[in-house]
Amino acid sequence: MTDPAAPPAPRGIVVVTGTGTGVGKTVVTAALAAIAQARGARVAVVKPAQTGVRTGVPGGDTPDVDAVRRLAGVTDTHELARFPDPLSPEAAARTAGLPPPDMGAAADYVRKLAESRDLVLVEGAGGLLVRYDPEGTTIADLAVELGAPAVVVAAAGLGTLNHTALTCEALAARGIISKGVVIGSWPRQPGLAELANLTDLAVVAGEPIAGLLPEGSGILGRTEFLAIALAGLGPRLGGEAARAGAPA
Repeated sequence: MTDPAAPPAPRGIVVVTGTGTGVGKTVVTAALAAIAQARGARVAVVKPAQTGVRTGVPGGDTPDVDAVRRLAGVTDTHELARFPDPLSPEAAARTAGLPPPDMGAAADYVRKLAESRDLVLVEGAGGLLVRYDPEGTTIADLAVELGAPAVVVAAAGLGTLNHTALTCEALAARGIISKGVVIGSWPRQPGLAELANLTDLAVVAGEPIAGLLPEGSGILGRTEFLAIALAGLGPRLGGEAARAGAPA
């Protein structure tokens, strides 16, 4: 059970995006879902397009919604399109000879879910401006269409400052409210760059870091994962970290 006096988890529709691929979006999505569900919220998770997963291949990559189910215990998950190659959704659809994701239909789908859920988390593919269709629709466009804020997941090490600054500027230019920057995988033994980035990421984001999750969080069991989520995310995202962004 979580502390009843703890800050409330987010509500409504929240987009989880990132500064690039492999930064920990799925783990952060699962953390947000786990906290909200633990506090009694009705939570749904939507993946508009999954790439890099081949259906029916033993030992292949796990779909992101399956990882969320395993970590958070949230079963109300929705994958709207899947493509086998690890490319942008637009390129993956084109390479596979399949229609691209219909982002207009995705927006309608998310709105419908939000009518009967307390929180709908929408996890993007890759970074904020990755193309989903030949017209260049992005997860940022979906956030604008839905009027949804975004959580930005960033890497911990070298290069993250520029990537994060560009992502935050792109959000601001489109009028998308940021719910904070989260470091998706904080190393067990952080180096000088990672430690410096705790301060510098807050500068480029224009606000304190909203949280960090330790490396290896994605292999934990549900009980331990919820504890890590609560300890790693700050009050703005429903967590209980005394100072978001401070390493344990």
